[in-house]
Amino acid sequence: MKYPTWHKIHSAFRLNDIPYSFESLSEICYHLKQEGKPFEKPIGDFLLDWISDRPVVEVTTSGSTGKPKTIVLKKEHMVNSALATGEYFQLQPKQKALLCLPCTGIAGKMMLVRAMVLGLHLDYVEPSSSPLPENSKIYDFAAMVPLQVQNSLNQLSRIQTLIIGGAPVDSSLRSQLVKLSVRAFETYGMTETITHIAVKRIAEDSTNYFETLPNVFVAQDNRECLVIDAPKISAGKVVTNDLVELIDKTQFKWLGRYDSIINSGGVKLVPETIEEKLSTIVKSRFFVAGLPDKILGQRLVLVVEGKPINEQELLQNIKGLKDISKYEVPKEIYFMKSFTETSTQKIDRKKTIKQVI
Repeated sequence: MKYPTWHKIHSAFRLNDIPYSFESLSEICYHLKQEGKPFEKPIGDFLLDWISDRPVVEVTTSGSTGKPKTIVLKKEHMVNSALATGEYFQLQPKQKALLCLPCTGIAGKMMLVRAMVLGLHLDYVEPSSSPLPENSKIYDFAAMVPLQVQNSLNQLSRIQTLIIGGAPVDSSLRSQLVKLSVRAFETYGMTETITHIAVKRIAEDSTNYFETLPNVFVAQDNRECLVIDAPKISAGKVVTNDLVELIDKTQFKWLGRYDSIINSGGVKLVPETIEEKLSTIVKSRFFVAGLPDKILGQRLVLVVEGKPINEQELLQNIKGLKDISKYEVPKEIYFMKSFTETSTQKIDRKKTIKQVI
């Protein structure tokens, strides 16, 4: 009898230092579901689903760019995604990896899949904004969101290779990472592409372009949005709403979201491009958005997390940026104690901006 691809658990696989085979995984599944802490239950749910004969997994999107929706992914495609990541980063059996992302989302689920497929020794910890456990363990591979990275800078020497996703890495965090020994990579991807399909090295001499993983190719549609051709992880081409500058069929520069463009007085503004510029002077979390305006249609505003600071001084600093146009200078600045977040710790822009209006 030929077993499904996803039933082939690597013999080197370890979870929190305990070896598990396909046959023994069900034990930890039921233990986590019935007796585990709240963050452990989704791990148990996913592993139980993984070892079933069902060839697909249902995953809910984060909702950071729209209403959360359920997507059906083939387990075989998830295995192929894990293999592509292993090939790109040259991951080897018995290397140590850290899972510190929620297993309610695709990023956390895929860390488990990579460990089972590649034979990694995976430790999991409760997801938090400061995720590195208080021990001296060295990890070969880990995945975090930018907020976790920012709060772990003093401990990142314990990680050899770090992938960062969920939100763009701003220039301030990038400048701090290049000084560290960790090999850090910004990733591009989404639930539909089974996490990342492209990565960008964060280093002094690195380019600003994403490079695709093996067997992934890219193009543009008539809106200049990215189209992904990855037959091993998707049944058809994935048409995105991400505006890009295409370098070639394996490299691109991400510019922002087509559906987040702000039309202010007839001038089209891309929030993500503006945020990249502002990140050199705004040190706390922030984002820009368009609010309804009777004259302009939409007016550009800046929303900053944390205690209010001198608004006029901040505006003058923004106007002083060399590469910013007069249209990219916010008309107003709002300060909020804390941002609303999605279940995967991304800023929920829509809910947060509603508190401003």
